[in-house]
Amino acid sequence: MSEERPILWQPLPERIESSSMAAFLRWLEAEKDLIFADYEAMWNWSVSDLDGFWRAIWEFFEIGPADAVETVLVRRKMPGAEWFPGVTLNFAEVTLRPAAQTPDKPALIVQSETFGDVEITWADFADRVGCVAARLRAMGVEQGDRVVAVLPNTETAIIAMLATASLGAIWSICAPDMGHVAILDRFRQIAPKVLIAQDGYVHAGKTIDRRAVLKDIVDGLPDLAHLVMVPVVGDVPEGATHWDEMTASAETVTPVPVPFDHPLWIVYSSGTTGNPKPIVHGHGGIALEGAKQSLHQDLDAEDRFCWMTSSGWIMWNCQFVPLARGGTVAMFDSAANHPDMMALWSFAARHKLTFLGAGAAYFQSCLKAGIRPGDACDLSNLVSLGSTGSPLSDDGYRWIYDAVKPDIWLAPISGGTDFAGAFVGGNPMLPVRMGEMQCRLLGNAVRCFDDDGNDLIGQVGELVCTEPLPSMPLYFWGDDDGSRLHDSYFDTYPGIWRHGDWISFSETGGSVIYGRSDTTINRKGLRMGSAELYQAVEALDDVQDSLVIDLEFLGRDSFMPLFVVLSPGAVLDDALKGRIADAIRNAVSARFVPNEIVEIAEVPRTLSGKKLELPVKKLLLGGDPARVVNRDSMSNPDSFDQFITYAKDRALTEGPSA
Repeated sequence: MSEERPILWQPLPERIESSSMAAFLRWLEAEKDLIFADYEAMWNWSVSDLDGFWRAIWEFFEIGPADAVETVLVRRKMPGAEWFPGVTLNFAEVTLRPAAQTPDKPALIVQSETFGDVEITWADFADRVGCVAARLRAMGVEQGDRVVAVLPNTETAIIAMLATASLGAIWSICAPDMGHVAILDRFRQIAPKVLIAQDGYVHAGKTIDRRAVLKDIVDGLPDLAHLVMVPVVGDVPEGATHWDEMTASAETVTPVPVPFDHPLWIVYSSGTTGNPKPIVHGHGGIALEGAKQSLHQDLDAEDRFCWMTSSGWIMWNCQFVPLARGGTVAMFDSAANHPDMMALWSFAARHKLTFLGAGAAYFQSCLKAGIRPGDACDLSNLVSLGSTGSPLSDDGYRWIYDAVKPDIWLAPISGGTDFAGAFVGGNPMLPVRMGEMQCRLLGNAVRCFDDDGNDLIGQVGELVCTEPLPSMPLYFWGDDDGSRLHDSYFDTYPGIWRHGDWISFSETGGSVIYGRSDTTINRKGLRMGSAELYQAVEALDDVQDSLVIDLEFLGRDSFMPLFVVLSPGAVLDDALKGRIADAIRNAVSARFVPNEIVEIAEVPRTLSGKKLELPVKKLLLGGDPARVVNRDSMSNPDSFDQFITYAKDRALTEGPSA
């Protein structure tokens, strides 16, 4: 596979030698007498000698004292692996260490449409965390209590999270643009003691009032003891605490040591079908995964890092990775298309960012808008670019190297909320090939399986992980017998994590994600994910977005409609339908030419930007519209109505018409 994909970037010797990965290799040779012929050999060591690899991560990054670790892994099984028994630490302490080393250096740079711009030094950052922790302690927050937040991606959320973690309490956050039903579906499950919330925000120049929504949330949490409010559009409600009181003084943060597997935070599955799964991760596992991730993102104390993210996306949590390395995190709490599509790129130039990440959909939107950031602003400091959320198309790769910067390292990743990390991603010591992620990440025994559990190379199959990871879920909150956890990941291949993505690997370890395996297209025995079809269709100037659904009916051939969002002025006539069919026929296969092409106004998406293929599929196969999707977990809930109408008109529950 990779031999047929052109190389777009090759690291220069100085980039290789100065990378975090190279520093780790030198340390392994000096301290462990380990030398590897190439990255594939290094990866094989990391997934076979789990004790040796994860102990090396612990020691190299000085997460805790080396002599504190007697045993790394007690039970090498999934689920049920037990990591670093007897070890204590605190994620907040690990993250805030740079405050003592570089107190005057910026820890956070924030651009907020709501509050304006702010820069916070490491010393001030740590003091604010200490103050909020003291106030939470005074409210009665103890180890194991839940502190939740409805906050945007600003310093308030980062500070509150670390303050919560420092006490051994458990953090959980939802984005302020989520519906109150979706938020309550999450927070009710975990019975929080404290809620920290913002009553409104400004987005694309428009003020959004969330007071009524917050009242519904507070009323729906009967165990809530305290409300902390960040006022934007109104006064602080009676009985609530003003956020300014939480940071009114500077106090030393004193994190409480907790066991390695003590709960750190609770994150959630998308919640688009059924009740969201409350996924619990531990202090130690997240600290280790983040440290390892910094090797693959090539981060150190000199970096200025930004990932454009909502606070409700797992990429928000990943901002703690560069912080723990002593870098500066730039937080972008603004509309990326306001006043135009250059907003984020101008932010990157102004603050001399070295690493910029965003969802693949954002880069595709930039491509469609025809902007050329490299020509319009100074991106000389920007050396690394990240992408995730959905597969980045070949056109996206081309656009980045043509319109952004020809010598930038593009490192897309693919992983998940489920383990707060990536399975496949980048390595600054390897070349970048068109449309391909560079490597399997260290410590991640990720493979491609067929239905019978056989390893595949050069073919599309299920993405699986055959060995445990420290950051895999400790458990789901409330899943006392572990059945929900088991059914989510381990019901297909016993003892092996099935992630739910289609993937293929090259002989050299590069990979391509083809979409979700649970919305697989199966046309006359040939299976594929949807990403390749989207790439072909959305490369047409007349098509802005698309959604394909393969409907299989008992005893009948499948019926596959393609839904398209057209560019302004475009008309879905026979000529355009023919061009769409030709694009699919030429780029994918004639087997995947749709049975029908339908114009829609919007593709329904989750809050993190993923296309809602599975809920639409369930609806078109006869599912109850009220049950197949939770609209409060959608970024554009009204977009689902067009599919309800389509299902009725076509009577798809009876199969395709003649």
